[in-house]
Amino acid sequence: MTHDVCFLAAYSHELPRFGVKVGLNNYAAAYCTGLLLARRVNKKLGLEYNGQVTVDGTEFHVEADPDGKAPFKALLDVGLRRTTTGAKLFGALKGACDGGLDIPHNDRRFPGTKKEGEDFKSDPEQHKKYIFGGHVAAYMKTLAEDDEEAYKRQFGGYIAAGVAADGIAGMYKAAHAAIRKDPHVKRGPKELGSFGTREKEKPKEYPKKKWQKSKLSKKQRAGRIRQKITNLLKLAGKQ
Repeated sequence: MTHDVCFLAAYSHELPRFGVKVGLNNYAAAYCTGLLLARRVNKKLGLEYNGQVTVDGTEFHVEADPDGKAPFKALLDVGLRRTTTGAKLFGALKGACDGGLDIPHNDRRFPGTKKEGEDFKSDPEQHKKYIFGGHVAAYMKTLAEDDEEAYKRQFGGYIAAGVAADGIAGMYKAAHAAIRKDPHVKRGPKELGSFGTREKEKPKEYPKKKWQKSKLSKKQRAGRIRQKITNLLKLAGKQ
């Protein structure tokens, strides 16, 4: 091996294809992105590991089929990200594991985990709340009651998309089902990419360039020479 190879990728800006209209940068979106990557990997390799279909926030590790192919094993590379409890990168990890990938981990850094003495105790219900965007919904309700102007300013995208606080959990639940059904949904004809641009359809016929002149026949070349000689004789007679 001489270099790294990008096997497959998934991005949160792809989530609108699966019904997530807004909230592409929170913990719930990170979970969806991890799930999307896992389902793409399993589909490409032909692995029949469904993972944790019922999302309940508990720690899940895929079990290998002794009579079939082993699950795809990967290691989480956090890079320069801070590995604080509740960080979004652990949401992507949880989504990838629930999608059927074998990624060694524990539940210490998942949302809701607290230290009790020398041990850490996880809270699956709190984790489930984050997976379905419950923390966002709770903040939306609180802000709408306390400061309506601030609510409209901060959640203007949600209001424009018609997504209310009570509908956030359903939006992400539907996205999970859509991702499992087909993780390779193509980009729509009017959907912009991550850079806000979209490639135009390539033309089937290309116009000839100025330097691509058509070849002259022998008769045409002889006529051009005669014309040049005539022009030179006329110019010499005038002088």
